[in-house]
This record gives sequence, structure tokens and C-alpha cells, in this order.
Amino acid sequence: MRGWARGDIDGFFGLAIDNLVQLLLIDSLCRYVLRFPSELITFTILPGAGVSLIVGNLFYAWQARRLMQQTGRSDVCALPYGINTVSLIAHVFLVMLPARAIAEAAGYSDADAARYAWKAGLAATLGSGLIEFGGAFIAQTLRRVTPRAALLSTLAGIAIGFIAMTFFFRTFAHPLIGLVTLGIVFLTYFGRVRFKGGLPGGLVAVLVGTAIAWGMGLAPVNSVTPSAPQWAPPLWVVGDLWEAIRQGLLIQYLPVIIPMGLFNLLGSLQNIESADAAGDSYPTRPSLMVNGIGTFAAVSFGSCFPTTIYIGHPGWKMMGARAGYSVLNAIFFTVICLSGLLPTIAWALPVEVGMAIVIYIGIVIGAQAFQATPREHAPAVIVGILPALAAWGTLLTKTTLKTTGYGTPDRSFADSEQLTPKFEQFDYWIHGAYALSEGFIFVCMILSALTVAIIDRRFRVGAVWCFVGAILAASGLMHSYQYTPTDTALAFLQPAWQHVYGYLAMGALLWIAPWITVPQTSTPQKDS
Repeated sequence: MRGWARGDIDGFFGLAIDNLVQLLLIDSLCRYVLRFPSELITFTILPGAGVSLIVGNLFYAWQARRLMQQTGRSDVCALPYGINTVSLIAHVFLVMLPARAIAEAAGYSDADAARYAWKAGLAATLGSGLIEFGGAFIAQTLRRVTPRAALLSTLAGIAIGFIAMTFFFRTFAHPLIGLVTLGIVFLTYFGRVRFKGGLPGGLVAVLVGTAIAWGMGLAPVNSVTPSAPQWAPPLWVVGDLWEAIRQGLLIQYLPVIIPMGLFNLLGSLQNIESADAAGDSYPTRPSLMVNGIGTFAAVSFGSCFPTTIYIGHPGWKMMGARAGYSVLNAIFFTVICLSGLLPTIAWALPVEVGMAIVIYIGIVIGAQAFQATPREHAPAVIVGILPALAAWGTLLTKTTLKTTGYGTPDRSFADSEQLTPKFEQFDYWIHGAYALSEGFIFVCMILSALTVAIIDRRFRVGAVWCFVGAILAASGLMHSYQYTPTDTALAFLQPAWQHVYGYLAMGALLWIAPWITVPQTSTPQKDS
């Protein structure tokens, strides 16, 4: 069975653009927010990230190849894999930035404060890897008891909001490059046609987008030509990691590590279910274990950012990607991270050249949530999408507040709390938005699952999901938030009591529903 196909080229460009954005974000945040020295970024963090991308991409390519051999099918697509964006942001702003502030307050030099913050990031990444690896042994049970609508609707909300809509804004900010490349991608994949000469649609979109970007002046991205690339082999940093553990940094940041690790675990589980719905059934335990191993590889070689099984499998599969696109990504990012070429690529290729592919992926994932679930469960899919869209909208609100000066050294984000009454005057209940956005991936799953139970008239199963929601809200994993100098953050171990009471009351209602209701005769009878 062949592990390569024409569509692997398209899949490679799409996934490479996505991972490239993460690397650029790492470089930018480490350089300008955390004020890490260039040597630490270029010779330690990026090579470590490259090692983690090699481990996962090669394994998932092998896994797809093996599934091809076992089933006799040639249309198997490897699980996409990369650096977790949500954890990336959390580790920067909730772990490493506070750690740097602590070090500076203790009188550390600039270089020592940067190194202390980096070690805090290593400890957080180790914790995330332990949760990802350990969770592999219980995830199959969770997958078995959770309705497919609950697993897929969460991904749909993330895909529509955080992926498709984010780049849709950018498309219409630069409509010439945006609409032309979008037209190429839609023509190829929705229109199911090929360009003459056999050129893959993704490659055509990137080439045309690059030409337009240079013609419009979007490229080069800045006027400063990058310096010559430098070879940066991975460095073994387990000694620094052990020092971080001895300093108590792993325990100190457990309130961030635990929810982020669970978030990664659940997200990866949902992506495995998404692949299964698209026809590629991968075993849960080894898939999640290798995800954790990829994170261990990252932290062992200096990257302070965990990895994850990526969203997007149905889209890559529809593009025709198989196992080869994963191998190509492993090779590509080995070269990028170990050669110092990242600044040159960022200079030559703006994000706009590949955003049409990312929008396409978001659309396909959103559609899958409806196509791969029973028709009668469609309302549950909508319910599961809403919290993710709310979280995305909340992110826009916080970004707007930050552009006005909140969340800066001169003006704490906590000061924006005084604007709450003004938001409410315009019927924007910002307190509810913040509460809904914290732990939203759990909220999506629970609300969708209990809606499926109600549709199926399994009311007491729905009540159990409500009680699970109450437990998570009481633990602070959902709805509980606090203001920080730079943002709002999950307040782990601080119960959101009002939401606890709400879930308990809703659960009690569903528990007694068989006694206080009768089925409508116009609908099919089902057991309660």
C-alpha cells in the first residue's frame, strides 16, 4: 500500500502553515513579552520544539501506514500533530511571565530572570506531558460514554471561531490575496476539480498568494533582512528540568498545569473521535501516549511548550493527504528549527498566503459535527458549539480592551472590571462571558451530552452530566475566573458556586422528569 499521494503536498502546505504560525508566535512572545535572549530562543527552545514535532509526526505517519496495511485501504490519513496554541499562550502569560516578575522582584539579573522563567515553563510542560501520558489509560472509557455529538461539536465551535473566523477577518482585510486564494481552495476541494498539469490546489494557492503578497507589498514582512541562518543542534536540558523541580516550580504552577493538561488531553481525544468519524479508526491509548511522549521530548531538549494531536483531520483527508504529509512536516520542521531559517521564512512569506487552506479546514470540521452525528442530535451540536463561539467572542473583547491600554505595565487588566456596569447597559453580560469562556471545552461537552440525553429521553443520564458539570464548577475547572494584571485566568480550586447550584438544580429537574412529564404522542416513544 502506498503511503504517499498527490494530496500529501496540499496537506503538507496546510499543516506547515499552521505549525509555522505557532513557531512564529513562540519566537515573538519569547522575544518581546518574556524578553528571553536570542541565544535561548534560537539554540534551545526552537530546536526542542523541532524535536517534539519530529517524534509525533513520524509516529502518526507510521500509524497511518500500519492502518493502511491492516485494512487494505489507500485512503487513510494520518492524525495531524503540532504545538498546542492554547497551552502556548497559557505558559507564556500564566507561568513564565509571572515567574519572571517573581525573579525580578527577588533581585535576579535580566539573564537570570529569563532563565528562571524558562525553567518554570519547562516544569509546566513536564506536568502537561504527565497528564497527557497518564490520561491515555482512562481516555477510552471517557470516549465510550460520551456521545459523538458532544465530542465533535466542541471541535466545530473551535474550528468555526478560533480558526475559520479569525482568518476570515484577515481575508477581507486583504481581499485581493484573500479571495483569490480562497477561490483556488474552494474550486479545488469543494468543486472537486484539478488544475491542468496536475498541480495540487494547495500548492497553487500558496504560489499565487506569495506572488500577490510580494506585488502588494505584504512581503517582505519587514524591512530588516534576516541574518544568515545558524546551525542549532538540540541540547539535552534534563539537568535544568531537574533543577526546576527541586525549586518547587512544578508544584507552584499546578493551578495552571492541571487544567491545561486536561484541556490538551480532552482536545486530543476529541480529535481522535473526529478521525474515526471520517473513517480512520485509531486506537486511543497509543495515540494519546505518543502525544505525551512528544511533550516529554520537547521539555527534554529545551522547549517549554507542549504538543497535541491537532484539529483538522477530516479536512486534510478530504484534501487527499495520507501518511506522507506528516513525514514532510517532520522533515520541514527539522530543517526550520535546527537551521535558524525561521526568521527568513517569516520575512518572505506572510500568513496570508496560506490562510485559505486553514479556513477550509475550519469549515470542514464544522460540517463534520453535523454530518457524522445522528440527524436528531443536530440541536445538541449547536448547543455544544455555542460555548466555544462565546469563548472566541470573549477573546475579541479582551483584545479590544488591551488595545485601549488594559493589561499593560501601566494599567492592570483588573482595572477593566470597573467597566462591567457599562457593558451591561448595552446588554453585554461580560461576567457571564468570562465565566463561560473558562474551561469552555468542558462546558461544550457537558451541555451537548446532556442535550443528547434529553433528545433521547434518557433524562437521568442527562442529570448525571449535570452533576459532572457541578463537580467541575466546584473544582474551578469550569466557570471560575480571576483577574490578573494581563488578562483573566481560570481560578483553579476556587468554586464557581452560582454555577454549581445551577447545574445541581438542572440535574435535579432532569432526575425527576420521568415522574412529572409524559411523552408527546406525536413523537416516537423512548425509554426514560
